[in-house]
Amino acid sequence: MTYKQIDKKVVKKDAMALLLGRPAYVADITPNEVLVVKILRSPYAHALVKKIDTTIAMKFPGIEAIYTYKDVPHARRFSMAGQTYPEPSPYDHLLLDQRLRYIGDAVAIIAGKNEKIVEQAMKLIKVEYEVLEPVLDFRKALDNPILVHPEDNWESLCPVGANNKRNLCASKKLQDGEVDAVMNDCDIVLERTYHTKSNHQGFMETFQANCEIDCFDRLHVISSTQIVFHARRIIANALNIPKSKVHVEKPRIGGGFGAKQTVVAEIYPAFVTWMTKKPSRIIYSRKECITCGSPRHEMEITVKIGAMKDGTIRAIDMYALSNTGAYGEHGPTTVELSGHKSLPLYTNHLEAFRFNYDVVYTNTQNAGAYRGYGAPQGIFAMESIVNELAEDLHIDPVTLRERNMVKEGQIMRAYYNEVASACALDRCMQRAKKMFDWDTKSPVRLQPNGKIRAGGIAMAMQGSCISAIDVGSATLKLQDSGYYTLLLGSADMGTGSDTILAQIAAETLNCDLDMINVFSADTDISPYDSGSYASSTTYITGKAVEMASQKLIVQLCKLGAAIQNCEEKDVEFIGTGVRNKITGAFLSLEDLGTKSMCFNDIEMQVTCTNTSPISPPPYMVGMVEIELDPGTGVVEILDYVAVVDCGTVINQSLATVQTEGGITQGIGMALCENVTYSQTGKINENSLMNYKMPTRLDIKNIRVAFESSYEPSGPYGAKSIGEVVINTPSPALAHAIYKITHTWFRELPITPEKISMSMKEK
Repeated sequence: MTYKQIDKKVVKKDAMALLLGRPAYVADITPNEVLVVKILRSPYAHALVKKIDTTIAMKFPGIEAIYTYKDVPHARRFSMAGQTYPEPSPYDHLLLDQRLRYIGDAVAIIAGKNEKIVEQAMKLIKVEYEVLEPVLDFRKALDNPILVHPEDNWESLCPVGANNKRNLCASKKLQDGEVDAVMNDCDIVLERTYHTKSNHQGFMETFQANCEIDCFDRLHVISSTQIVFHARRIIANALNIPKSKVHVEKPRIGGGFGAKQTVVAEIYPAFVTWMTKKPSRIIYSRKECITCGSPRHEMEITVKIGAMKDGTIRAIDMYALSNTGAYGEHGPTTVELSGHKSLPLYTNHLEAFRFNYDVVYTNTQNAGAYRGYGAPQGIFAMESIVNELAEDLHIDPVTLRERNMVKEGQIMRAYYNEVASACALDRCMQRAKKMFDWDTKSPVRLQPNGKIRAGGIAMAMQGSCISAIDVGSATLKLQDSGYYTLLLGSADMGTGSDTILAQIAAETLNCDLDMINVFSADTDISPYDSGSYASSTTYITGKAVEMASQKLIVQLCKLGAAIQNCEEKDVEFIGTGVRNKITGAFLSLEDLGTKSMCFNDIEMQVTCTNTSPISPPPYMVGMVEIELDPGTGVVEILDYVAVVDCGTVINQSLATVQTEGGITQGIGMALCENVTYSQTGKINENSLMNYKMPTRLDIKNIRVAFESSYEPSGPYGAKSIGEVVINTPSPALAHAIYKITHTWFRELPITPEKISMSMKEK
């Protein structure tokens, strides 16, 4: 199908403004005369505040307020996770708590005239701690006598198998078919355990928020957030005030990758402003972002797989142990994706599967949402054991996958029994194999300089929303100028979603993209949207935009018929306006907009809301060629081929950079990004100097292609792309490294030190 605005390389609508450095982000638009808010943080992984004295600090010139656990609401705990109510994540937070649960937990809120004053006053606060023994090893947390959340007012609103008196944030057992019986009938059974570490999202703009009291005596919060509507609820819960008293909006966001799906920082200036009635702001340092943020969940996943000698995979058994850290943000939901977004890849001959998991509390930094949301952990384990199976059976891993991969039209029992209604995974594999030249680049090849080359493979899937939960809405109106205004509740995090949604509107309205002005996201003005997460924006909100555009066309024709005093069936919408099919009379969009303002009862503004009972997966195949230095263990990535099925591609440029960026983050997860703790629970990698992320210099060549399917429930056949692209690098790189080192690295990251030591041992 030929489109005018879709499947094109379109520049982001805000690109020039951002390139020119025009005020766009929270820090740009925050007034200078505001209270600066900072947090005094716990030096201990587990402690009680026995005494806290702020008397001297309060006398420091320029200090406005200091709050401790004695000053904040205690009526009910709340969750900081940006999820649809009732949140699956437990209500385990207070604004400030007497019990401190990790190094960096909030002890006091300090607000003053400027940053220097606040930092000096912070040093004058005297705290006496009762230091308690922490539980730091997540393998030992379940049913440990040391409880992270012993309090009686801890709540779990949803039946997720949680029990705070067992350090259990969530637990579930799921089985389909006779797993053990099928395993016993297989020719080969492998069982392996894989360990993925916590990862920081690496967004450029740190957590920040600006608060004020508006002229209606309401709390107005301007925040770098992905979830304005959820943030409103969380802030109201934290302050114990009505949601009607909270107004949240976001300007441009300097990256989120899921981190800003948690209300990490907003509650602190919100409380200061609500109490003092003065404007305030908080800007997290990079150290705070890394040590007091919401990184990826550490997981240990054990996979057992049963197959026949010809490579037919018949049964899979998976157990995931997830570390949610000190609080349960996204703990019950991320772990589900580790199984539900990896097991269904092998639907073709699968007779039985089992997926069990436990999510535990520890006295470490609480985890949260990060691109992929549990799927990268599960796919690393699943794709790695499939590569191990291929090696043991002496079957080419491409051939093995082609024999077992999910095909279009199949029921994916491990994916909530959804049908793979649009699936081009087989075509992705064929194209990747050809683009990459798999038969040539896959084998181990010694180079003249002593370095060694080899290739690795993985495939992946994700989702396009949270099925039967996510809601997206769009309001579209015709202005008297003849231009359109599109109001959205979704958040463009730099991904270009505002542009993509405008493209969908322009395609439907048969107009130029410049005729669509976009405004998002403001809880007072925007129609409700769950938020920008779970890869849902294009699929869910995009469909709402398409529906609203179609609905507005009906209204335009109705108005055109009324003006011309004819039947609606006699007029047609032709993009630039409405034409009378009989007389040829024409009314331009500007004519219609102007006429609608006088003696008119036909709406020129429509709102449509969309949800979906299904979440059609995007699919991807990734192949990587590496060159490894056996002397140093250093891995150089020479070529990465990615072929993605995201349904209809809305914007070729943005889809490509999304893929390139996700692959780069996945490479970081695989090779260098690491969070380690001292014996006392302190994070060792607390800055971008020692938390190593890949840069452009580390990534030689990423080649992206698309094999499009058509998803009927998506806008113009589109599915998601934002998260699936991060999933393949870890298993593909582990595969390539194995070929050279003859060692399966089952714990990430695979650092040069680990590789070098392994090769010396060999």
